[in-house]
Amino acid sequence: MKAQDLRHHVDSLHKLPSLPSNGFPDSDNLLRRYQWQEMLSLRKMATRVLRSLGADLNQARTRVRARGQLVFVSRALSASTNRNGEDSWFKSLFVRKVDPRKDAHSNLLAKKETSNLYKIQFHNVKPECLDAYNKLCEEVLPSIHADKHYPCELVGTWNTWYGEQDQAVHLWRYEGGYPALTEVMSKLRQNKEFMEYRKERGKMLLSRRNQLLLEFSFWNEPVPRQGPNIYELRTYQLRPGTMIEWGNYWARAIGYRQKNEEAVGGFFSQIGNLYMVHHLWAYKDLQTRDDTRNAAWQQDGWDECVYYTVPLIQHMDSRIMIPLKISPLQ
Repeated sequence: MKAQDLRHHVDSLHKLPSLPSNGFPDSDNLLRRYQWQEMLSLRKMATRVLRSLGADLNQARTRVRARGQLVFVSRALSASTNRNGEDSWFKSLFVRKVDPRKDAHSNLLAKKETSNLYKIQFHNVKPECLDAYNKLCEEVLPSIHADKHYPCELVGTWNTWYGEQDQAVHLWRYEGGYPALTEVMSKLRQNKEFMEYRKERGKMLLSRRNQLLLEFSFWNEPVPRQGPNIYELRTYQLRPGTMIEWGNYWARAIGYRQKNEEAVGGFFSQIGNLYMVHHLWAYKDLQTRDDTRNAAWQQDGWDECVYYTVPLIQHMDSRIMIPLKISPLQ
């Protein structure tokens, strides 16, 4: 890499536009704000690194010319002359390394005092069948929830309002972990009413998927809630190996989001899509959601949590959901 190339990189970094003085007009668009913060931080770090490299290269070139040699010094930048090697070396300056772990994150992050296992179901329903699907669920699911022979309970059941349309979301809790799940599944296969429900349900669905989850130790356990409320399910796909770091930051950050008792539950996946986190929130309405989320930025420490957790995210998604009449979370 030549000195003028380094100067070009520094100049291009300084040409990046700055954050508007009045912020973004859509204050709820947090991802854009996060990206700006991360970009500005990287710009400062890159500027320092490139200037230092440029100074070292100029000194090396001066020493070579003083001896009357015309050898181009490349070893100061990379141990390899391969272009891909240089790119990898440069990227290593900015990509955060994942720390090695000595225990499974499920052992470090899950609640020790309980052995609850959660299952979340996503059912994509044919648009013309959504009403019939809801009616079918309301006829069958409460009986399973109330039957003490099944070591499980329905935590909540919703239809999506904003986000993926014509979708139902069900959250179940199995008291006793994997053995309880196995017991419930075995008993349900002998339940004629449930098997008929599954048969009818299959005619109404376009697709379905589920995940098995554990709950974070620092979140509230979901309990029945009076309504009316809307619910937001925020889903984060994390970089593999970063779950512990996520948990460490959110163990402190959850305190900033309890003022209006909006935190319902926090979970991380064990089977299904891995390194996935679900945060469940409750609000009176969309305006209350907006006010509550904006108020968090007025508390010292919230911005730091956001700054350090955003680089851990590969993808994020939000659903606004309306509870069904049978949902314990109203």
